[in-house]
Amino acid sequence: MSQPRKPRYRATNRKQYNAALKARGSLTVRLNKRVCWFATASGKRGSSPKFSDAAIQFCLTLKNLFGLALRQTTGLVESVLHLYGLAWPVPLQEAVRLECASAVHTQPIRAAFVG
Repeated sequence: MSQPRKPRYRATNRKQYNAALKARGSLTVRLNKRVCWFATASGKRGSSPKFSDAAIQFCLTLKNLFGLALRQTTGLVESVLHLYGLAWPVPLQEAVRLECASAVHTQPIRAAFVG
């Protein structure tokens, strides 16, 4: 007995199909260049954090969004800043790990980065 042939499907709207596939792989990241990337001095004894809560939150958002390790997140943030033409230093994974434990996030990420 021969098996029945599998039906063949053809895209009749090739232009729209290709455009939809391209849009599926699209990624848009908005970063407000006026965001305070560095932390302000706390005025307390000891060393102050180098990066602001917004910078740490941006790194952690990308980390959780893509399921990356901290070292991979550092590379991703570095490339995003490079795409924007910003010469800001990137928080190292140790800084993100230490500062995320003590950071108080009073502002949602949308308000801090969408401009």
